[in-house]
Amino acid sequence: MASLRDIKTKIKGVKKTRQITRAMNMVSAAKLRGVQARTLRFRPYAEKFAEVLARLAQGMRPDSHPLLYQAPQINTVAVLLFTSERGLCGAFNNNLILTALRFIREQEAAGKKVRIYAVGRKGYDYYANRRGQDFAGGITGDLGSMGFETVAAAADLVMRDFLSHDVQEAHMIYSNFRSMSTQAPTLEKILPITPPELASPGGAQVIDYIIEPSAEDLVGEILPRYLNVRVYQALLETATGEHAARMLAMDNATKNCSEIITNLTIMYNKARQAAITSELIDIVSGADAVSG
Repeated sequence: MASLRDIKTKIKGVKKTRQITRAMNMVSAAKLRGVQARTLRFRPYAEKFAEVLARLAQGMRPDSHPLLYQAPQINTVAVLLFTSERGLCGAFNNNLILTALRFIREQEAAGKKVRIYAVGRKGYDYYANRRGQDFAGGITGDLGSMGFETVAAAADLVMRDFLSHDVQEAHMIYSNFRSMSTQAPTLEKILPITPPELASPGGAQVIDYIIEPSAEDLVGEILPRYLNVRVYQALLETATGEHAARMLAMDNATKNCSEIITNLTIMYNKARQAAITSELIDIVSGADAVSG
């Protein structure tokens, strides 16, 4: 059995760990409130942007804009992978990277090459150090503090290679924030852009807008912005999921620390009681020897 000093040292160490996990839980909770508010505010904008594009793109030919062009043969596929900047968020990053690995294996099994772009340190480091992988770079930093311009730079990396025909198709993998306990890794095709279908208006009156200069010219201006909007929304969803996952992981870690402290305290009390009992036996035995 461990000595009383050893058990006491372990209890002290676990208590310090519990303080750290509690502090990280509170920090993640504060950051989550901010980024979740941004995510919820941005969702209606992204939906309306998609609705405008759907209305303008009705009847347009797929070859009317380079970002709409469907290549007859796909040789190289791009993957834009979102991960967090830091760990200690459970299986959050592992699930995203595993989703990317499965997709890459499927594409390579079909005879296609895969080029990786990363947003976030965990995915960046994983593929930057992975041999035999076509890694084209990316950006790192705290996802929650990245602005629209930073994300547009990441989207431009993929768009540049698509327009130069180095890649013929592009997908992004991000975490879709559904609830505090559910962050689903999501695979979504982003290039070539497929304009969203216009929702059925039901009984509402359809307004016929007069568009100047023309719908085609407007779509040409909107398409790059639409790609940036989708990528930025994916970043916000991933950032929200990261803090929710870290909150849950730190909360579980704090509870585990409390359980360990309880078990160590019981062990400490048993060891102390055993030591007291042993001393009493020695005293009684000594007294008997003297009196006998």
